[in-house]
Amino acid sequence: MMNDEEASGADTSGVLDPDSVTPTYSAMCPFGCHCHLRVVQCSDLGLKSVPKEISPDTTLLDLQNNDISELRKDDFKGLQHLYALVLVNNKISKIHEKAFSPLRKLQKLYISKNHLVEIPPNLPSSLVELRIHDNRIRKVPKGVFSGLRNMNCIEMGGNPLENSGFEPGAFDGLKLNYLRISEAKLTGIPKDLPETLNELHLDHNKIQAIELEDLLRYSKLYRLGLGHNQIRMIENGSLSFLPTLRELHLDNNKLARVPSGLPDLKLLQVVYLHSNNITKVGVNDFCPMGFGVKRAYYNGISLFNNPVPYWEVQPATFRCVTDRLAIQFGNYKK
Repeated sequence: MMNDEEASGADTSGVLDPDSVTPTYSAMCPFGCHCHLRVVQCSDLGLKSVPKEISPDTTLLDLQNNDISELRKDDFKGLQHLYALVLVNNKISKIHEKAFSPLRKLQKLYISKNHLVEIPPNLPSSLVELRIHDNRIRKVPKGVFSGLRNMNCIEMGGNPLENSGFEPGAFDGLKLNYLRISEAKLTGIPKDLPETLNELHLDHNKIQAIELEDLLRYSKLYRLGLGHNQIRMIENGSLSFLPTLRELHLDNNKLARVPSGLPDLKLLQVVYLHSNNITKVGVNDFCPMGFGVKRAYYNGISLFNNPVPYWEVQPATFRCVTDRLAIQFGNYKK
C-alpha cells in the first residue's frame, strides 16, 4: 500500500526548508515603506535619514516630505539601477561629495524645497533632469555641471540668485533644452546660458529691460517666459534673434507699447501682453505688412488689463489671427 507521499506523486526530496531560502530583492523593503515593481515609496514618514535595506534593483526611490537633513557617503550604496530619486521637501543642507557616486544610471533628481546653499558636487553623468528649485542657492560656479552631457532640463527657480551669482562658464558643456530660473533676483537676462535652449523661463524676477544683444545666442528658443518682471523697454531688433519663437510671455510688466519685431517672427503663435501699460495698438504691430509671409497664424494674443481704448484698434490689426476668440481684450483697472 502506497503512503500519502507516493499516492500524490509528490517528490519531497528536493523541497527546501523555508528558513534556509535566501530572500530575493523583491522581499527587501524598508520599514514603513511601500515597495512594488522596483518602486520604493517612503514619503511622509518623518524619516531623519535615508533608510537601509533598499532593494538593489530599485529604479524609483521616493523620499519626499520627510525630515532628512543630510545625504551621507553610503546612503545610496548598491543602487546602481536607480533611475529616479525624489527628495523634495526635506531639510537637506549637506550632501557628501560621493553620495551620488553609486547612481550610475540616475536620470531624474528631484531635490527641490530643501535647505541647499549650493548645487551638489559630482552629479551623476547620466543625469537628464535636475529640479533644484526653492532652495537657498546664491551661486552657480564654473564647472559645477561639467561632464553632464545628457542633461536637458534644469529647474532652479525660487533661489535667491542674482546675475552676479552666475560665474562665467557656469553652464559650459551643457546642451539644455529647458531652463527655468523664475522667482529669483535677476535684473537682466543672464549671459552665457546654453545656446541649445528651446525653452527659457525667467518669470517673476526684477528684469527691467531687454537690450539688443541679450537674446543673441538663443536662436533656437521656441518658448520665452518673461512675465511678472519690471520690463519697460525692449530694444528694437532684440527679438530678431529668435526666428523659431512660437510663444512669448511678457505679461505683468511695464511696457508702454507692443514690442517691435513681432510681425517678423514667422512662427510666433502666442503672445501674452496683458497687465502692462500699453496705451495704443498699431495696425502693423502683430502681422506682416502687405504680402509679408507668416507661416503660422496666431492662436492667442492677450491684451487685457492695459489702458488701451480697444474700440480704436483697427480690425485689420489681427488679420493674421486664426479667429476672434484668440484675441483677449478686457477692462483696465487703475
